[in-house]
Formats: sequence, C-alpha cells, structure tokens
Amino acid sequence: MTSLPQQRAEKRLGLVIDLDTCVGCHACVVNCKEWNTGGYPAPLSDLNAYGANPSGAWLNRVHAFETGDGDEGRTVYFPKSCLHCENAHCVTVCPTGASYKREEDGIVLVEEDKCIGCGLCAWACPYGARELDGKEGVMKKCTLCIDRIYNDNIPEGERVPACVATCPANARHFGDLADPHSEVSHLVAARGGVDLMPEMGYHPTNKYLPPRPGKRNAADVGAPERLEEAKPEGGFLGWVDKMLSR
Repeated sequence: MTSLPQQRAEKRLGLVIDLDTCVGCHACVVNCKEWNTGGYPAPLSDLNAYGANPSGAWLNRVHAFETGDGDEGRTVYFPKSCLHCENAHCVTVCPTGASYKREEDGIVLVEEDKCIGCGLCAWACPYGARELDGKEGVMKKCTLCIDRIYNDNIPEGERVPACVATCPANARHFGDLADPHSEVSHLVAARGGVDLMPEMGYHPTNKYLPPRPGKRNAADVGAPERLEEAKPEGGFLGWVDKMLSR
C-alpha cells in the first residue's frame, strides 16, 4: 500500500469552483479532454464514439441539478473532478504504489506504468472522481494539468489548468489554498467556500462557492417596480414606441 506524505504540504494547489456563475456549458470538460489527451498521461480513449452507446474516459464532468420550487426554482451546474484530498484514501488503498500524493504541492497523481486497473482507488473515492480507461486498462483522474502549470515554455499567465483557462464565465479559479493571501483563499473567505462532503473526513483541497440567493423582483436589482408608460408626445419610451409603430 502507498503512504501519504508525513507532513502537510506547504503549498496546496487546487481549484475553487463558483456554483453561482457556472452556466453548464461544458467548455471545461472539452478543453480538459483535449489537453490531457495529448499531455502528461496516456491518451483519454473513446469507445464507440459515433455509435449508439458511446463511452470514454473524462477527467472532468458537469452535472445539473434542479433546486427549489416555483419562483425559487433554479438549475445548479456542478462540475466534478479530483479534489486532491489531504486525506486521500485513493492513495492508501493502492496495492502497487501507482496512486500517490506529491509532497511539494499536494497534487494527487497516478503513475500509469504501475497501475494494474484493479479499481480499488475508485471504490475508495466518495466523489466518483476516478475513471477506468477501458482501452488503456488504467485509472485516470485530474492532474491539475501538471504539464501545463509548471511549463516554462508557455506564458506565465497561461500556466493554469486547461479547464480554468477556457471557462467563459470565470467560474473556475486556480491557486495555492495554503496561502491565506492568494486569490483563491480570499474567494473562499469572502464567499464561504465549502468542502464537498466534509463528513467523510477526506479534507479535499478544492472548494466550492455556494450559489447566491436568487434575485426575482425588480427591487432586488435596483430597478423600478413599474416602467415609465410609453407616451407618443415625448420621452425615450415614447420615441421607441413611435419608431416601432412605423
């Protein structure tokens, strides 16, 4: 079995995901697969991609949930990938040492040459963040794009995971959650970022920012309760009414 680092990493790299601004576009999912298919691990395979029952390995998925009733109803999009837990049971159950947690930054990785595809790590993960690649026969998971974030050949501003770089809603943030002065730590403190399933005791590095209360009334956004009545004799709305009546 594999042991976790004896000391807590001074740097804990991870993601902060804003459930209030995620629009469920799946851009992060697609860019993650594109980057990682040609990156650090073996390619992420697809089986029967154009058939009736396609399947494949994905390191990031987005789920949709309906919450609330009536006017309070809303759709919450929930991105899910490896949370790079501090108490990562997926590491300690691995019989070959393929799954391990880096001491220098807390990232959890799989050394695929050692992986036998037994699936014990997937059973140990309560978040369903690991997937067996049916073609390669090894477990796959989020690497935080380790071949990108430490890559001196790309501009420093682009050294973030592919999912963060591509998010059009700026719902994904990357940084050092061990640094109380980092942008991600400030976000967590300001918005009340939470752990996923804290009762499990896995202490995930990644945090989620909860959705804000919905704004349903005009007063909630500073708008007047009633719009100005359109009058042909004057005013902006009167001009609009006149133009549209031609």
